[in-house]
Amino acid sequence: MGEVAIFLFKWILFLCVLSLFSSASTNESEDGDIIDCIDIYKQPAFDHLALRNHIIQMTPSHEATIDSKAVSRNSTMDEKPNMILTSQVWRKNGTCPDGTIPIRRILEKQLRNYRLSEEYGRKGPSFPNQIKKPNDHGDSNNINVNRSFAILLTYGLNYNAAKADVKVWKPYVEHDDEYSTSRIALKTGPYDDYDSIEAGCIADSSKTTGCFDLICPGFVQTSNVIAIGGVLRSIPVPGEIPWIMTLYIYRDPMSNNWWLQYQQGINIGYWPGDIFRGLSMTAETVQWGGEVYSSRIGHPGHTSTEMGSGELGSPDPRSGWTKRMRIRDNSMILKYPEWVSRYSDDYDCYATYLLWEYMDDPEFYFGGPGKGWQSWRCT
Repeated sequence: MGEVAIFLFKWILFLCVLSLFSSASTNESEDGDIIDCIDIYKQPAFDHLALRNHIIQMTPSHEATIDSKAVSRNSTMDEKPNMILTSQVWRKNGTCPDGTIPIRRILEKQLRNYRLSEEYGRKGPSFPNQIKKPNDHGDSNNINVNRSFAILLTYGLNYNAAKADVKVWKPYVEHDDEYSTSRIALKTGPYDDYDSIEAGCIADSSKTTGCFDLICPGFVQTSNVIAIGGVLRSIPVPGEIPWIMTLYIYRDPMSNNWWLQYQQGINIGYWPGDIFRGLSMTAETVQWGGEVYSSRIGHPGHTSTEMGSGELGSPDPRSGWTKRMRIRDNSMILKYPEWVSRYSDDYDCYATYLLWEYMDDPEFYFGGPGKGWQSWRCT
């Protein structure tokens, strides 16, 4: 089973090109990762054809943390619940110098299972949905052949930001070619041709599922304190205070770049608006929740890879969850969405639960063990 790491992902057609670059300094983490401090102007983002002459936006033109005071219901994003913020293992040895960014080194052995280097760092392809028997809970009767979702979503408006607290856990991953994520996402476009930007934490075998980091060009990093794909420190055990990461993806109204903010006020970098088609201005839908990728989904012999914490989604503190979920629409006010819907396409394996009645701030629980004794109907 691999480690849990921060990831980001952008869905758009381009090839991953492995860059050869020299580092200003190197940080060897106790978890085995090697973090190179690379000149900010020599990062892999500029291997993207659309970014060859790109001028780096060092800071957002709009201070997004101000938005935290404008929320719906009776709570604010400034209230800190009984949770612990995550940090990264490599930071024990300091940070990268100013003018550089940290990049997790990809070793030769991590590329050996790929036919082409261009495959490294890309999500596996999606295949058309297939029909499954409906249940009694109103869940989807369509399932992807190679991935499962258990999410809360909202759509119908023009969204330019999404935010949430995401519980960090270390789910079991059964096979080398599988992964499990807890994330937030903004998407635009039809099922078979869409743009998507996502950020969250991922557990995989670190062998064949991809990089989910800066090796694939497209994301411009500006922070010298966060390594995308770096392992998180001190994943909790059941019964202890939960560890969380606060993630905020928002579009800069001046540059149209989509910024990623981590915890409270750390702007990691951005996806340039120029590389998108549908997401060049706004998103059509926002999602919170989990995803499991496996070639064994949609076929007999379902994977035992867990989603969330491995517990079926329910209002149980042991379950995976996202809390303090927010969107920003054309009103430019960060708020809980007026309308949301649960969606689970593999409901016998990964479940969802929205706790909203009598709640000042609704909470979304999701996840499951895949094929296991808790989910005996998952086949």
